[in-house]
Amino acid sequence: MKKRKTLILFFLLTFIIGYSQNKTEELTTKEIRETIHEVGKVIKEKYVFPEIANAIVELINSNLRNGRYRSLSNPKELAKILTKDVQSINHDKHLRVFYNLENPRGQQTEMSAEDREKFLEKMMEMEKRDNFTFKEVKILDGNIGYINFRGFRNPEYASETVIATMNFLSNTDAIIFDLRNNGGGYPQMVQLLSSYFFKGDAIHLNTFYNRIDETSEQFWTLPYVPGKRLPDVQLYILTGSSTFSAAEEFSYNLKHLKRAMIIGETSGGGAHPGESFQVSNKFKVWTPTGRAINPITNSNWEGVGVIPHIKTSEKDALISARLKALDSLKSVNTDAFRNDFYDWHMGTLKAVQTPVNVPLSSLENYVGTYAELSISLENGVLYYQSDAPDSKVKLTPIDNSTFQYGELTDVRILFLRTNDQVEALMTKNVYGRSDTYTKDKN
Repeated sequence: MKKRKTLILFFLLTFIIGYSQNKTEELTTKEIRETIHEVGKVIKEKYVFPEIANAIVELINSNLRNGRYRSLSNPKELAKILTKDVQSINHDKHLRVFYNLENPRGQQTEMSAEDREKFLEKMMEMEKRDNFTFKEVKILDGNIGYINFRGFRNPEYASETVIATMNFLSNTDAIIFDLRNNGGGYPQMVQLLSSYFFKGDAIHLNTFYNRIDETSEQFWTLPYVPGKRLPDVQLYILTGSSTFSAAEEFSYNLKHLKRAMIIGETSGGGAHPGESFQVSNKFKVWTPTGRAINPITNSNWEGVGVIPHIKTSEKDALISARLKALDSLKSVNTDAFRNDFYDWHMGTLKAVQTPVNVPLSSLENYVGTYAELSISLENGVLYYQSDAPDSKVKLTPIDNSTFQYGELTDVRILFLRTNDQVEALMTKNVYGRSDTYTKDKN
């Protein structure tokens, strides 16, 4: 419960800071000095690694003596520089100093139960309007599930959204988690989501050590999840430089359990949970008080991030994952019809990844009338039109003689040749149905 409380406090902190007024007050030399001392005191007493805490405190005290902070009377600028300095020893991105004039010392602990409840209700209303950060859930071509969400929210409130998502994707052959813009959140949500992808036996996911009370909390897959477990569905996780904290834990855990393939860029590198401490009536410190300990590596991703299996740019990560998933599904499948299905969608994606340039002479040969259908050429682009009004559709090349029909990735137009002469046009869909139309000789 302590870890859940500290995470709630973190969200309260960031919420208050984000909506506080922009006014600032000049700091006196005395306030600057006292702030440095108080920040150092919190870090020395609370930071997860005592020896590093000592080095951080020594650094900021030295900077104070050397006059680095003397001219920083703007509290926002002081917080910014202090954050940069305290992170410089071991690049812990969770360690931060905040300026927060609207939340003086002691306010958080003195908030009445009624006010706290109202505040949490307001936050939950905002979370619901944001759909608990689940931005996009869909089934991509090739029966591949796709989940794009931005934060691992508290499952106490967000579990219904997760359950609906997992039920919707329960018949997919593979699932892609898009965590490229996911900043983290609750380890309990990591636990809930992970539990869907293993059988009933408990799997040790992670352990969090807490320095303050010298305790360790283990997280295992849950014995029960609402809906269908998907232990055999292939998993792919997209990561980028903004993938952080709990999003990294999810990726790191499943990577080392050999349950998911990571594709994209190395993540941000934040593995230390913590909490907020008031150091004056104007400043707070968020300091890591614990660390993640993976049961397989006996380590974590702090400072180094989660390294992908397939390194590619964030921009190209999704299409790379889709191609990898289709190719992998084809390699383990023995059904010829299904393999044709995967091949079809791989061809479409490859044409998107590397657009096909069909020679103009070939395009000109395709122009003509095919029974009630006609093909025209405008500015180097082929168009398909039937005798129905407003039926003109752009054709996008898959290869030199095969074209996608408009936005429909499951329909194609094939031009058939005999002795290098275009004789007919075939319409075909992904399930094998086709119709052929002979080209008029005129």
